[in-house]
Amino acid sequence: MIPKVVEVKSLEGYTLWLRFNDGATGTVDLSAELWGPMFEPLKDKLLFDQAAIHPELETVTWPNGADLAPEFLYEQAAQPRAPADRPKAAGR
Repeated sequence: MIPKVVEVKSLEGYTLWLRFNDGATGTVDLSAELWGPMFEPLKDKLLFDQAAIHPELETVTWPNGADLAPEFLYEQAAQPRAPADRPKAAGR
């Protein structure tokens, strides 16, 4: 089964909190992924924070057309993190 992203929230830095259609949740630090013509513009935090769920693709997309495979996000979100490594939510 291909996972589907059903909720996304931008956190501090370049981290997203995600919820998937099977109920799994987790965070993904994308700071190492922001390179190349589609993803480098996301280093602008105002653009990065516009992460949204595309209704047809059922994954995270941005206004500049960048998107990430839901399988990649699911795998990254499932990676265990030490409590000190967990990002704190950005104050909004």
